[in-house]
Amino acid sequence: MIERPRGTHDVLPDEQPLWRHVTGTAEALCAIYGYRPIQTPVFEDTELFQRTSGQGSDVVQKEMYTFADRSGRSLTLRPEATAPIARAYVEHGMHRLPQPVKLYTIASCYRYATPQRGRYREHFQLSVEAIGSDDPLVDAEIVQLYDEFLRRLGVTEYQLELNSIGDRNCRPAYVEKLVQWLDEHDDVLDDEARQKRATTPLRVFDVDNPRVREALQAAPKIGESLCDECREHFSAVRAALDAYGVGYTIQPTLVRGLDYYTRTTWEFVGPEGGAQSTISGGGRYDYLVEEIGGPPTPGVGFGAGIERLLLALAGREPELTEGIDVFFVCDAAADRERVLPLLAELRRRGLKADLDYAARSRKGQITQAGRLGAGWTVIVDGAQATVREQGKEDWTTPLDALVETIAG
Repeated sequence: MIERPRGTHDVLPDEQPLWRHVTGTAEALCAIYGYRPIQTPVFEDTELFQRTSGQGSDVVQKEMYTFADRSGRSLTLRPEATAPIARAYVEHGMHRLPQPVKLYTIASCYRYATPQRGRYREHFQLSVEAIGSDDPLVDAEIVQLYDEFLRRLGVTEYQLELNSIGDRNCRPAYVEKLVQWLDEHDDVLDDEARQKRATTPLRVFDVDNPRVREALQAAPKIGESLCDECREHFSAVRAALDAYGVGYTIQPTLVRGLDYYTRTTWEFVGPEGGAQSTISGGGRYDYLVEEIGGPPTPGVGFGAGIERLLLALAGREPELTEGIDVFFVCDAAADRERVLPLLAELRRRGLKADLDYAARSRKGQITQAGRLGAGWTVIVDGAQATVREQGKEDWTTPLDALVETIAG
């Protein structure tokens, strides 16, 4: 038997109502906030991710699905959606549109990593991006959008962690201080931290080892080295979140795993199995568009894994049903061809209608109608039909009048 590849998953029919509820809620909310949908290719030129994510990032070093096509071009399955959206922004001249350009996508992403509960090598991600404005209120809006998204889904057990990691004006001086501290405290580091220190020192705060993370609490914090502009920007973001009524915790060691982030960074974390897990993360990326060949263009956005969010919804699923409207019960002697045009017309009018294709007995068909939650169970008897309607007495009708009686 051939099975699905490790690290992938099937979204089965019984799981689709909740899946579609989550994605549908996201799409409706993005529309309310003025974000428009965009779709980008599932694979891109490898250089796009090498230039934007950073050669020292875990994504580039360990996790990308990269391959050469038959013409020898190096292509990569998208590990995240922000860089492809920024590439589309540049390629299609969106900088000439009224700014900011507000976009979102729900797309599959691919990262080669050890599969975990809620973490897959192929996973689906909601990405929401506002490109073309450095207004701190845009940062706050996009954070508040996800906070509202969780509220609408009924997710209550989470917290928002917030930080600023500065920009190219103030971060270099901070990195010098950090490197000096790391050199002086090399004994508290592990191999992962030393590797990150050698490539992108700021990422040492993102190590997995709890002992190292605890030791790094004593390291210099970026918030102590922000320039006036970054400090004012972060203050304005916090003030706007306060105005929105969005609660948050300042996390001085919070960094993001990709090189393109600047200034505001954040994560929404929620409990999973007693531990804190990230359900969404994002930040400002004021140099990303410029890095891929576009004009200097600020931007801000987030990515949120759909599967991880579904875990946060465990035990709080809304009542979602996808019952059928009409089910025809036809015994062996019934003229099913007479039913077919009725079936088609009901479907044309927007009703979910079906009949039995498994040669069940009449009793079995009626049972199947109940399993499907049929609003009308139509028991065909020659040119007549007995209709069982939920909450009412059975009634009869000529078959020719059935459609108008039900859907008229």
